[in-house]
Amino acid sequence: MARYNAWQNRQLTEILTGVPDDELRKDRGAFFGSIMETLNHILWGDTMWMSRFNSDISPPLIPSDQHREFTPTFAVWSAERFRMDGAIRLWADSLDTVALKGQLTWYSGMTKRDLSEPLETCVVHMFNHQTHHRGQVHAMMTAAGLPAPVTDIVFMPKDE
Repeated sequence: MARYNAWQNRQLTEILTGVPDDELRKDRGAFFGSIMETLNHILWGDTMWMSRFNSDISPPLIPSDQHREFTPTFAVWSAERFRMDGAIRLWADSLDTVALKGQLTWYSGMTKRDLSEPLETCVVHMFNHQTHHRGQVHAMMTAAGLPAPVTDIVFMPKDE
């Protein structure tokens, strides 16, 4: 899933590079409004989860109620997305089955309390969350007349 995530984000970056900012920020009626706000939501969420999984990653400085503006421009998003995808790949490559069976406990700003779940459940959630919201980006891109990335995991290049 880490490889798939990076592949999907590389495709989005390639397709969306050069699209005018006003098109990326146009409210398209999606849950987070625009393509850019949805991309920021995914990256913010990945940063938050990865800070819980890996102490080398700092949690986002922007609070959850401002996460739609996590990065100010598409260029900054692209650079941060590339860095986060690399961090996710390195972290995922270091996991083993025993670690995944452990518990993860964290403070949830949304519920205002400590939560605890199996790490494997949290990891699946992070990847499922990415895929869910990238699907919304895909729909907004096609509605805007933009090409959309190939999303079928069976077509992911083997060297990804």
